[in-house]
Amino acid sequence: MQILAVTIDLDDTLWPVLPALERADRDLDDYLRQHYPEVARTWPIPQLRALRAQVAAERIDLAHDFTAQRYLTLQRAFDACGVSEAPLDALWEVFAAARNSVELYPDALPALERLRNTWPVASLTNGNADLERIGLHLHFAHRICARDVGVAKPDARIFLAAAEKLGIAPENILHVGDDPELDVVGARDAGLRTAWINRAGHPWPGTLGAAPDLDARDLAALVKWLEKAV
Repeated sequence: MQILAVTIDLDDTLWPVLPALERADRDLDDYLRQHYPEVARTWPIPQLRALRAQVAAERIDLAHDFTAQRYLTLQRAFDACGVSEAPLDALWEVFAAARNSVELYPDALPALERLRNTWPVASLTNGNADLERIGLHLHFAHRICARDVGVAKPDARIFLAAAEKLGIAPENILHVGDDPELDVVGARDAGLRTAWINRAGHPWPGTLGAAPDLDARDLAALVKWLEKAV
């Protein structure tokens, strides 16, 4: 089946996300120490992370919206300290600035440039990365985010929303991502073709059913595979 479009995951596919998240936590902690020392003392980084995990577990209705989860976490932290007016937007800006200061994998930008010359490309993510802040938005024809769709990967509906936005049948779309379950199984069950960016060279988990159409160590290998198939 001919591939007419590509959807691609962001975090841990185009860049490693953990360094950015850790930096965002540190910057937020620094801001709290400077402006709200009582909140910083009560909620150091490990405790604030635990509170966010608690919010995520309690508010499964927000499983598709990491931004809302963080806003609610910060509101609860301030409430617990008796601070009635939490500066949520300012706090989010501190976090978001660092969260979107990512370092691309070396193969990411060259691959995006080659992909967009041949196929319409849509980002498809559960996360809250901001492609305009990062400076990659011009490489994508569309941006599909769980927060906007209302469901998260591996739910088939987010993949089908991407197909609708692209105007291309699912079977003619290749989804590219690093997560075996969220990306490969989710896309496969929605009828898309699949490419697993498997940078560590792990074996495919047999418990997840059929292997992806492509198991690639990086995005350069993905592009070569696609260009051969044209």
